[in-house]
Amino acid sequence: MDLNSLHSEELYAVEFVEKHLQLRFADDALLTLYIWPEVADADGISVGYGQTGYRDALCSLIGETVSESQFHDDTALTVEFENGTLLALSLRDEDRDATEAGSFRTIDGEVFDF
Repeated sequence: MDLNSLHSEELYAVEFVEKHLQLRFADDALLTLYIWPEVADADGISVGYGQTGYRDALCSLIGETVSESQFHDDTALTVEFENGTLLALSLRDEDRDATEAGSFRTIDGEVFDF
């Protein structure tokens, strides 16, 4: 799966949906995550699901632009923003509690499950 289409895209919505997270981007790309990502700011301070400030950290990314995004089969997914914040999601079997970790809908409407 190629996440390059997220490069230079602005995040315009963070949606908390019962047991998953949706990140909507300006050109209608959608990243749905069934495993909660870690959020690390430019100073390397990270916060995870359930910790104080987690939702605020995610919502603070609204309006930020993606500088780099990578998908590594069965190991990790990362999205870095121009402000230095990094979203990181482990895809290793031992870190998953669901069969699917998420899906990515491209700006062209193609959907990739992972």
